Amino acid sequence: MRIRRLFSLMVVAAISGFACQLSSFGAAKPRMNVLFIISDDLTATALSCYENKVCQTPNIDRLAAAGTRYTRTYCQFPVCGPSRASFMSGYYPHATGTFGYVSGRKNIGDRATWSQHFIDNGYYVARVSKIYHMGVPGGIERGDNGSDDEFSWMERFNSQGPEWKAPGDGELLEKNPDRTKPVKGGNTLELVKADGDDMVHSDGKTAKKACELLRKHKDEPFFLAVGFVRPHVPFVSPRAYYEPYDWNNIVLPEKVEGDWDDIPKAGINYKTSKNLNLDTEQEKKGVAAYYASVAFMDAQVGKVLDTLREEGLEDNTIVIFTSDHGFHLCEHDFWMKVGLMEESARVPLIIKVPGKKPAVCDSFTELLDLYPTIAELCGLEVPKRLQGKSLVKTLDNPAATVRDAAFCVNSKSYLLRTDGWAFIQHGKDGKLGLQLFDMKKDPKQFTNLAENPEYSKVVAHFKKQLAAKLKEVGKNDLGDVRKAKK
Repeated sequence: MRIRRLFSLMVVAAISGFACQLSSFGAAKPRMNVLFIISDDLTATALSCYENKVCQTPNIDRLAAAGTRYTRTYCQFPVCGPSRASFMSGYYPHATGTFGYVSGRKNIGDRATWSQHFIDNGYYVARVSKIYHMGVPGGIERGDNGSDDEFSWMERFNSQGPEWKAPGDGELLEKNPDRTKPVKGGNTLELVKADGDDMVHSDGKTAKKACELLRKHKDEPFFLAVGFVRPHVPFVSPRAYYEPYDWNNIVLPEKVEGDWDDIPKAGINYKTSKNLNLDTEQEKKGVAAYYASVAFMDAQVGKVLDTLREEGLEDNTIVIFTSDHGFHLCEHDFWMKVGLMEESARVPLIIKVPGKKPAVCDSFTELLDLYPTIAELCGLEVPKRLQGKSLVKTLDNPAATVRDAAFCVNSKSYLLRTDGWAFIQHGKDGKLGLQLFDMKKDPKQFTNLAENPEYSKVVAHFKKQLAAKLKEVGKNDLGDVRKAKK
């Protein structure tokens, strides 16, 4: 594969030189650039351009106002590593067997990843910070590559930061009823109102490096992937970003007595207010700290977008903004991700294409669709092996439908989300439990209808549809690779 990468770099040089020669004769049309921005653990419900009325995200909002905002985009696995490996490789997790924190390279052989496809077509391709999986906070503290795929990039830059060790006022929220325990790092619900400015932290450094690369490579076709780690825990941001979000003013999600009574054990999230021993004050502080982290990340996005405009790149650069999965903010007393309820599986997605009118698209879409969509927009061949679907037609006609359902999995459960229903099956045979929600009448998913005899035909329909979907995602060109692995 190292030989392949060396060959790709030679191709880049040759194609770029040829393009410059054609351009000097006025025969070449400028190639479209790609700026891919991804936030970590960002639920769509936290953005003011989606449905949030408290958390303010003016920079992401202005991107949404100029692009197409997708309202029903779903990740393929609500955990960082497998989600990122999926949309970067172009395959569902079940196709590659990538359910953990690896890039998936060993399972896809020499098949080009999304960014690698652009290397092979003469683009300068780089990443800044977390695109494939990196440990947060550990990997960010060390400034290492995590589970990155080196063949996906010509250059890669890590953004080291202090994370939970940042000087400031820290507070551990979980399992800390008497407020005496200090912050401790790891996958922990905690906050730090940090001293200093943006540049103390990883995301501030990521924005700065991204802006430098935009200026440096503005005269050649580029694919720049920019990964921000906030609002992933720990909720660390300069204290100024906390000021608009006084926890006393936070309104928690609606709570329903007996909410868990009809949820199968497999459907109870791994982090809950109950097992974290959170009281109402700590819950509110958690939501407020998340909002502060989102606001901090939004400010860094603004710096990158400003540089794009200042360097005259807006008219020939496609901009994508999304997240690897959603995040629970006390809905059903759940926190963080992993589960398949709406707040965890759904993600924001904005695509801004020069020359396309602003729009809102309600078609079901998946993160897996990014690879074929952006390849087609840039005039590149779209590999037939990809399991995603191009969204190009929705950019001209936002009423167009790409999918009639979205598919998301975790290690033991499966989600099919249609216009009217959310169906979750726990275990391949459903013996670990089923969930069925009428998304028209019950969009907050409080009433599980799966055991109601009146809906037995609906459940049977979805079980059949899910079996067909699982069979479908197994039909790909990776068979030999997966057999070899066994």
